[in-house]
Amino acid sequence: QVQLVESGGGLVQAGDSLRLSCAASGLTFSSYAMGWFRQAPGKEREFVAATSWSGGNSDYRDSVKGRFILSRDNAKNTVYLQMNSLNPDDTAVYYCAAKLTLYSSRISYTKNEYDLWGLGTQVTVSS
Repeated sequence: QVQLVESGGGLVQAGDSLRLSCAASGLTFSSYAMGWFRQAPGKEREFVAATSWSGGNSDYRDSVKGRFILSRDNAKNTVYLQMNSLNPDDTAVYYCAAKLTLYSSRISYTKNEYDLWGLGTQVTVSS
């Protein structure tokens, strides 16, 4: 069946790094733009980063620019989020999402635009 499975979360200290992975199955991965969102307790799910089907177009929320790097490997049906210089404000459940774009370079910033979601992985950053 179609699914997205996140991994790589954990408990780290401020300043540390983590790499999240999202493995897709049951779909033509290269037909999808991919995004990462996060949700902290009591807050709305918010956009973190997104990339087009080829990885040629990517964007990030301002608070993670210069710290997070999004990449994808279409041969492995996997998208990655390298998170550096983590701080307590990055603490949240991180969700991977896919949007069918059929090779458009467009990326999406709102959660309602995405077609598929993973179950999330917890990232906790202690001060």
